[in-house]
Amino acid sequence: MNQPVVLITEELAPSVVAVLGDGFDIRSCDGADRAALLPALAEADAVLIRSATQIDEEALAAAPRLKVVARAGIGLDNVDVPAATARGVMVVNAPQSNIVSAAEQAVALLLACARNIAPASAALKAGKWERSKWTGVEVADKTVGVVGLGRIGVLFAQRMSAFGVRLLAYDPYVQPARAAQIGVRLVTLEELLRESDFISIHLPKTPETVGLIGEKELATCKPGVRFVNAARGGLVDEHALAQALKSGHVAGAGIDVFATEPCTASPLFEFDTVVATPHLGASTVEAQDKAGIAVARSVKLALEGDFVPDAVNVQAGGAVVPELRPALPLVEKLGRVFTALAGHVASTLEVEVRGEIAAHDVSVLQLAALKGVFADVVEESVTFVNAPALAAERGLEVSLTADADSPDYRNLLTLRGVLPTGETVEVSGTLAGTRQVEKLTSVDGFDVDLPASEHLVFFRYVDQPGVVGRVGAALGEAGVNIAGAQVSRAAQGGDALMGLTVDSAVPADVLAEIASAIGATSARAVDLS
Repeated sequence: MNQPVVLITEELAPSVVAVLGDGFDIRSCDGADRAALLPALAEADAVLIRSATQIDEEALAAAPRLKVVARAGIGLDNVDVPAATARGVMVVNAPQSNIVSAAEQAVALLLACARNIAPASAALKAGKWERSKWTGVEVADKTVGVVGLGRIGVLFAQRMSAFGVRLLAYDPYVQPARAAQIGVRLVTLEELLRESDFISIHLPKTPETVGLIGEKELATCKPGVRFVNAARGGLVDEHALAQALKSGHVAGAGIDVFATEPCTASPLFEFDTVVATPHLGASTVEAQDKAGIAVARSVKLALEGDFVPDAVNVQAGGAVVPELRPALPLVEKLGRVFTALAGHVASTLEVEVRGEIAAHDVSVLQLAALKGVFADVVEESVTFVNAPALAAERGLEVSLTADADSPDYRNLLTLRGVLPTGETVEVSGTLAGTRQVEKLTSVDGFDVDLPASEHLVFFRYVDQPGVVGRVGAALGEAGVNIAGAQVSRAAQGGDALMGLTVDSAVPADVLAEIASAIGATSARAVDLS
């Protein structure tokens, strides 16, 4: 009997092969060399990669036997996850492998920036003894702002507390009590920018966070601020940061990630006060060893048909009964819609399952819901393993109910949560027809019939004539095409909800302008791509 082929395309820790054991045909190639990669993929059942191997449509098409793509690390920028999902290929990573290394990298950059370590070292090696030129600043008694309190952000804050700093944080998805436990005071982004001497970014890269720190935000900062970004490239506008450095308003920066990578030329490189590293956040012996071992275990589980808790897409392995598998991506999308509608962390979340599938063990659907709830909130990838821990860390109480009775739909899945303000957020969905099309059936009590497409927009407003036309005209002017639209209302002249499916993401400024024009009480865009 032929053994499953596991293709390793980049250097991994020796422990990886040991974890896989003797039951696999382990092969290797240079993943950065497409001429070598594509033929090697032809017989691969699994491929283990790091950051240099691109698994895109072309690579997936060259791998007819491929069952799993395993990224030995946290980022998945080099894997086309939607294309893999469409082909039924599982994608796994190692979301916990590098969190300590990434936090330590941010601390290292902050200290190097404060004390001008890089330029002083370069000058000395060039034969220049310039003590006075490279005078730095102390970190003690300063204010450090942490943008994003995911696991890496928390680890960074905990380490910085040892330096005797005042810690501020901005994260709308963390409750104040949780922040207080780790010695951090939650504030608005504007207050954090205005008061911090050092600012470190720890956010995921989403349409909402790209360019979060731009010209306006940098101008809000106090003079002499120093920035650190070891999270994701593009969160800080590099051109705006360069201009702020040039004017002297920003005193320095520590940058490990860039909008386009690899990056060997940047306006930031012109400044001695910038410490730049080539995306080294996960580049430690310990992180690489942890990552390799984690994904090797996942590959082994996947190829043996077992449940794979670290799967980042909807393929959760053989332990999930076939009747539940189509519901996993829908529940995950409902979680993402829930978070977008809430805009903050909920205090409680109920996952309600109604219909025929309630006869099965539906506990995996609760995990899928949490995976979606936190997908666009935290910096690290969310999996079935870390989703419950993320909920616990944020004080989110989760419950699951199942009932075979479903009067209106064969199966109905609902996420219902209560925010700290007492406001309730609810979203429901179903799988419609023989093709099991994913649809939203209600949003905050308003009946809808919307496909769970890549780009959704919701407006809450008081029912009045002309709103649909104004929204359509504004989106048209912005070059956003409407694929479908629906208005649901409680009564004529009462509260109304407009749900739209659009062909591309709606820019935040356009969304805000439309909301103002129609007097919307809320306007939310959801990106499910």
